Amino acid sequence: MLSSPMKVALIYPPTCDPTAPYLSVPTLAAWLRKHGIEVLPIDANLESWEWLLQAGRLRSLGARIEKRLAALEAKPALSHVEQMDYAALWAARGDAAAVPPAIAGALATLRDRDRFYDADAYAGAVAVIEAAQRVVSAAYAPLTVDFVSYRTPFSLLSAEEIARDASAERDPFHGYFESLAGRLRAAGVGLVGLSVAFPGQIQPAYSLAHVLRKLLPGVHVTVGGPALTQMLLRLQGERLDKAIGPFSSAVVFEGEVGLLDLVRKLERGEDPCAGDRLIRGKMIEDLGLLPPPDFDGLPLDRYLAPELILPYDPTRGCYWGTCTFCHYGLAEVGTARYRQRPVPTVLDHLTMLSAKHGAKIFYMSQDVFPPKIASDVAQGIIDRRLDVRWGTDMRPETSLDKETCELLVRGGLLSTALGVESAAPRVLKLIDKGIAPDDVARVVRNLSAAGAAVEAMCFSDFPTETYDEAMQTVRFCADLHDSLSLFIVGRFDLTHGSLVAQRPGEFGIKEVWQVEGDELGTGLFFAERRRAKHPKDQSRLDVAIRELSSGWRLRRYPWAGALSTAHTMLWYVCHGPEVFRDLGALPRTGVPGARPRTKPARFDVVRIAESSAAREAEIWERLVHEDRRVGREVYAALADALPRVNPRQGRYRFVSGNDPVPATRPASPRVRPSHSGRRQSHAANATKR
Repeated sequence: MLSSPMKVALIYPPTCDPTAPYLSVPTLAAWLRKHGIEVLPIDANLESWEWLLQAGRLRSLGARIEKRLAALEAKPALSHVEQMDYAALWAARGDAAAVPPAIAGALATLRDRDRFYDADAYAGAVAVIEAAQRVVSAAYAPLTVDFVSYRTPFSLLSAEEIARDASAERDPFHGYFESLAGRLRAAGVGLVGLSVAFPGQIQPAYSLAHVLRKLLPGVHVTVGGPALTQMLLRLQGERLDKAIGPFSSAVVFEGEVGLLDLVRKLERGEDPCAGDRLIRGKMIEDLGLLPPPDFDGLPLDRYLAPELILPYDPTRGCYWGTCTFCHYGLAEVGTARYRQRPVPTVLDHLTMLSAKHGAKIFYMSQDVFPPKIASDVAQGIIDRRLDVRWGTDMRPETSLDKETCELLVRGGLLSTALGVESAAPRVLKLIDKGIAPDDVARVVRNLSAAGAAVEAMCFSDFPTETYDEAMQTVRFCADLHDSLSLFIVGRFDLTHGSLVAQRPGEFGIKEVWQVEGDELGTGLFFAERRRAKHPKDQSRLDVAIRELSSGWRLRRYPWAGALSTAHTMLWYVCHGPEVFRDLGALPRTGVPGARPRTKPARFDVVRIAESSAAREAEIWERLVHEDRRVGREVYAALADALPRVNPRQGRYRFVSGNDPVPATRPASPRVRPSHSGRRQSHAANATKR
């Protein structure tokens, strides 16, 4: 049968970091183009946020907030669910008033080569965009959306809940998705591939697929990427088929070979999914066969940064591969097997990409960069006199001695995030980290002394970790304050493919469970045989981390002040590795031009916000840990049994970035807490924990 050439659209969906291109679409585009296939790359993440963050659209969302609020104000009493919405809507009123006139200036600041590096101007721009995201979330409450997460209370529990969240009334990106479908139709695309790298992209990818299947019924829509791979591999039979849902097919594991085979079958008029919509990709053993990532067609001048930072992957997989907590990337368990591109090939690619796109900074986007390969690349950069700098993630290996670190920095190393994990020897042994805390500290100091910006990636609450052991990690970071450019202390999150989940008894875990009603298996929960920390210990630990955080200017991903971000790397170039330590004590900036406003309320805004949040947490605690069953019906049974709130009229003062307060209160506003060294959860089921 004669083949008919097919045009392929590769799409990176929201919601994620819009400050630089992500690697997946350029990598797949390069592979398909190498084989003669026409590719239309679309960064729908960047485009959808550009579409949403406009003054007119934000004013419309503000009007939507007021309309929803007016409907609640007219009710004789508020149910628990209505109280949650009421609190969210009131909390965003100040943001909705302040953001529309400020949003264009904020976006311009992030692209401006002068204002971007001004601490006050940058802080103001970040405040505006975060306020805008709160407006979007409130307008579509109970949604929470930002550059990391996209969550509703029942998100991803079932195919039905996914379809519900994909509706125009519930999806803030729906209008953009419809316009994107029109572009794809006009371009004559026959195959659309969505690359889903992070949990925050899962629901938007499904929502986009629902739109495409409705408006482009003859187009094959496939999906792949780490977030979808890890989710779909856990499912079988009817559950798997329902999870693939609106997609024509799904490609799991590495996508190059599987996607190319899918295109060829479609070109020949064959059914690529005969009997099975799940396509298993094949690992490319020799990375020397891979072309460099191809960024042609992406809007490289529109990312939210004043200078372009390009991602590149010298390696794939993890050469250590035994950390017991880890389930990362395109792997069924643990991490993918380690492979690397030849060093001369890496240097050729960096040379070409820098010359073609004018990029002077690269982020080595991979699981981990071995010191030996990093040193060889650095030496090659020196020998070729390449004018590039780079950042990456590394294990704090003992081979990173003073001389090696100096070589790396001379060869372009700008920053590195080190997998420290913990500073408690017993916990490190359980993790199978293979590096002692004293050796890690020595590596941190060696890298810092050589001139690199050093970031520490840590976490607490590994099973059986005590309060004292967690505090060892806090003190470790405090002792290295003058050598650490940034740090983070996340919370342990049990993942299906980790060794801890596979052999829980070896880690002091009494039981591991999933909850009934979670048809896609996004949630995984556990109980220790003996609780290692009591609630008071957790509170003390959080206080200690907040106190530690005051020594740095920390921000949420993807801003300057978060680990391994484009903005952070640019600030290192401009201000030096110590910039976030120097800024740590400075006051934080609110939305420029925001002014307090006062309006009447029929209900007690402050009391409702506090009590409804506490009751919501109690509901999910019971559903997950006692009943072990979740879903709209069982939630409603508990929520509807809660007392309704009767009117209690008052006037409230509100301003962007602050919680509403009674207008009669003379005290300062209830300022929302600033960012600390606790990482946001990326878990798709985080609202159900």
